[in-house]
Amino acid sequence: QVQLAESGGGLVQAGGSLRLSCAASGRTFSTYTMGWFRQAPGKEREFVGGISWSESTVYADSVKGRFIISRDNAKNTVYLQMNSLKPEDTAVYFCAARTSRVVTTINYDYWGQGTQVTVSS
Repeated sequence: QVQLAESGGGLVQAGGSLRLSCAASGRTFSTYTMGWFRQAPGKEREFVGGISWSESTVYADSVKGRFIISRDNAKNTVYLQMNSLKPEDTAVYFCAARTSRVVTTINYDYWGQGTQVTVSS
């Protein structure tokens, strides 16, 4: 069982930056693929990006070039650095973990509770 806890959300102006963190429990964090997702009001949850155990990354087209995912296995933490934020980035952001070593947009086994990010225009 893996427990995930996001932090770092908040209110930021368009063009600003935020860094989200996701702390994970468990001894085998380094072997998990980690993903970030978001859900805006009235919309379905969507894949933002993911990072594999080998630190290869995949991003959604909507955030490519603006968001960066990284991980610190010593701290059991994955990060989402969000730059050049836009109002359309406003959403609840979730981190997720899957035991497979491949980054995918679906089939994650564990989820955090989410953290709100609001970007004002």
